[in-house]
Amino acid sequence: MRPKDVLTFAQENNVVMVDYKFIDFPGIWQNFSMPISELEESTFEEGLGFDGSSIRGWQAINASDMLMIPDPSTAILDPFRKYPTLSLVCNIVDPITKEPYSRDPRYIAQKAIQYMKSTGIGDTAFFGPEAEFFLFDDVRYDQTANSGFYFLDSREGTWNTGKDEGPNLGYKPRHKEGYFPVAPTDQFEDIRTEMVAIMQKCGIHIEAQHHEVATGGQGEIDMRFAPMVEQADKLMLFKYIIKNVARQHGLSATFMPKPLFGDNGTGMHTHQSIWKDGKPLFAGNGYAGVSEMAIHYIGGILKHARALAALTNPTTNSYKRLVPGFEAPVNLAYSARNRSASVRIPMYSPSPKAKRVEVRFPDPSCNPYLAFSAMLMAGLDGIENKINPGEAMDKDLYELPAEELAQIPQMPGALDEALDELEADHEFLLKGNVFTEDALTTWIQYKRDNEVDALRLRPHPYEFFMYYDI
Repeated sequence: MRPKDVLTFAQENNVVMVDYKFIDFPGIWQNFSMPISELEESTFEEGLGFDGSSIRGWQAINASDMLMIPDPSTAILDPFRKYPTLSLVCNIVDPITKEPYSRDPRYIAQKAIQYMKSTGIGDTAFFGPEAEFFLFDDVRYDQTANSGFYFLDSREGTWNTGKDEGPNLGYKPRHKEGYFPVAPTDQFEDIRTEMVAIMQKCGIHIEAQHHEVATGGQGEIDMRFAPMVEQADKLMLFKYIIKNVARQHGLSATFMPKPLFGDNGTGMHTHQSIWKDGKPLFAGNGYAGVSEMAIHYIGGILKHARALAALTNPTTNSYKRLVPGFEAPVNLAYSARNRSASVRIPMYSPSPKAKRVEVRFPDPSCNPYLAFSAMLMAGLDGIENKINPGEAMDKDLYELPAEELAQIPQMPGALDEALDELEADHEFLLKGNVFTEDALTTWIQYKRDNEVDALRLRPHPYEFFMYYDI
């Protein structure tokens, strides 16, 4: 829609409020609302002021004024508000220079696409994330100077087979056996379908939904691939819908990568391809039916994967999932069909349009604008420099002898390690001024100060089990 179309759309739907949304640095939507009478065509040019110093990782308090500019193409009716509410996603602008804000993740993603176009490699980058999630019935946690705990419960929890539920009707999926039984073992089919129905009304093309491997209501809803910035917008809306539908049913949805010990974590396998003039560029006659360009794209992803981790797996909890020896894709190799590799070439269809690269290590705790942009920049670096990823690994990497496995690089084992890797390897992200030194330095320092150190300084509940009697 154009600005004029948005105003007409609002009038036709009897809108009373406008909700302006934007993405903060770590990756959570922020918003404020105004009566529809305050929305004019000029708003889409002049923007709306807000305090940038209150947003994590952004402005200092002495330079706090910022503008948000609504993007008319993102206009939808918010599906959860009691009163008809227009939802608009915004870009962030400096009020003095009128320049886009260098730490606005959405702007970084827009610059990544512009850089790709400037190289002549392609004009569209399609992304298709598979963001998994958990649905819990009860979530409690706290941390004080002298105590710390978390408690999660689920009607599907394996740990509840002996609980008096008045009565307990059984059918609890065992750990790692949730993929994918029918009802009554799967107790969330209708709720996921409700999520899908709302997503479709909001313009998200959904291909499938199903239970995932873990217990605790782990699910997956698959979005059809879309252009990268649009897909990042849709992923934020996707998470918003899942969390709010869950809440309406007395459930709590989380995209935390590893909430349950001893069961599978939550990943976000991300399918990627580059097109030009309406034609797919990753189809070819090479390995697994892909082009040389696709192989070089893989080469860039694998070369920079350890640095990418700081953006694609950006929480301390991410590395509870990325653990060697388990099912997480920590081995930096590529393959067709083989899900033990960190990069896979799906073989479901021989169609050239279906040829894509699936990067399997990201998780949905990431900021999608930053994670998608970083992966695209790594892939483009591979194409530009013809980076050879080596031979494909079609063996089961989980069963390799130790001496052979030791020859395969692995993802970082902790967030601080990933941040060190990004600090050492980020030149590929600076091309075209897509990421700036300021944005990356701020990201690294924010993560170290507010997450790595915050966790490192606190006693862990399990340390009492291990050490109290030492």
